[in-house]
Amino acid sequence: MSTTKMKTSARAVGKTRASAAGRARSAEILRVAAKMFFKHGYAGASIDAIIAEAGGSKRDIYGEFGGKEGLFAAIVRDNLNTALGTLASGMDESKSLQETLFDFGIGLAEVLSTPTGLNLYRIIVSEGVRFPALAKLFYDSGPGLVANKLAEVLEQRKRAKEIDVADCHAAADQFVGMIRGNLHLAVILRIRPAPRPDELQAFVSKAVATLLHGIVSTRKA
Repeated sequence: MSTTKMKTSARAVGKTRASAAGRARSAEILRVAAKMFFKHGYAGASIDAIIAEAGGSKRDIYGEFGGKEGLFAAIVRDNLNTALGTLASGMDESKSLQETLFDFGIGLAEVLSTPTGLNLYRIIVSEGVRFPALAKLFYDSGPGLVANKLAEVLEQRKRAKEIDVADCHAAADQFVGMIRGNLHLAVILRIRPAPRPDELQAFVSKAVATLLHGIVSTRKA
């Protein structure tokens, strides 16, 4: 191998290692930030305390996340990656709409039932009135984003004449609302424990059946 190729290869390895280290540092910052938010509340958590435990600097946090609000938004988005990934796979037209909705509903319900998902909602319930910008940020980065992605899937199925619905965004909102219903609220309020897998499957199946009953096209091709 020539000297030039060896130098190029070494630089590539160095960049890969630096990138991996950067991702690990970001993940640690988010882990510590989530812990601080859940322990002290949004108002009580400080950037200085997060840095003291996670390492790094204010410059790192503001440069990557834009501050405390950005950290909170990143935690919300990270928490929803599973559901969004499931929904992205649902864009495959080879899957039935029922299967797509079920997989997405399970992914979303599981995310909402995790300790992180539950704590995020509790923060918004307790502090959203004092921090309206935080509440909007949470909605836009979480439930609103999820509903918009689902609406895109429904629009695709509508173009294929698989469903007959006037407003795909309204239908998506209704489905997300069913998944984030009284079962989730009861867990948020600590009235009951997080649902078992079989409970989630039955719950999501009913939500899917309800939505499909209202939107599946009955027109003949």
